[in-house]
Amino acid sequence: MDTGVTSTVKFRTVSLALALGIVVCAALSLAAQKKAAESSGPVVFAQDKGKLTIKLGGQTVGHEEFEIAPSGGGWLAKGTAEIKPPEGAASKVSGSLTLQGDGAPISYNWSSQAEKTNGAHVLFANGVASITLEMQGARPFQQDLTFNSPLIAVLDNNLYHQYAVLARIYDWSKRGVQTFPVIMSPPPTLRFFSCSTPVTA
Repeated sequence: MDTGVTSTVKFRTVSLALALGIVVCAALSLAAQKKAAESSGPVVFAQDKGKLTIKLGGQTVGHEEFEIAPSGGGWLAKGTAEIKPPEGAASKVSGSLTLQGDGAPISYNWSSQAEKTNGAHVLFANGVASITLEMQGARPFQQDLTFNSPLIAVLDNNLYHQYAVLARIYDWSKRGVQTFPVIMSPPPTLRFFSCSTPVTA
């Protein structure tokens, strides 16, 4: 009889400790999630996926497939375009842009396959874009570009989904003309781009 009572008391003590442990773990997990959400700031992106038709002079010359989706703690915007103009060689262009939730870029990888294979790798940190350009038959070219803002737009030749990324970092609550520093490639160059609100009826 005494043994049964002792076992029941021990079982209740273990159950209480286990329940308390679960509650503490849940509280710590919720606190960590809340802190991560606060530190990551606002998220301007929404998941998207599609196929674009590329036209030249009214004729279809290619297609681009793209996807914008959460990846790790940030977002990944990637696309591949296959283009065959009436005159000239066919080409395939791919881009993969890793972004923070507010639209600031983290890294960008670009490749082009046509008569030659070319590529670029860009790392963004502390307002500096470190670019490595790899052209077939040439030594890699490296360049650092410094920006006054971490919010940099990447606009590449024949990757049109990147304009959807630009539309997301545009502050629609402020409206009006907004200027963003832009990296365009190839080759790696710095341009300034003005984005204004579309005219509505």
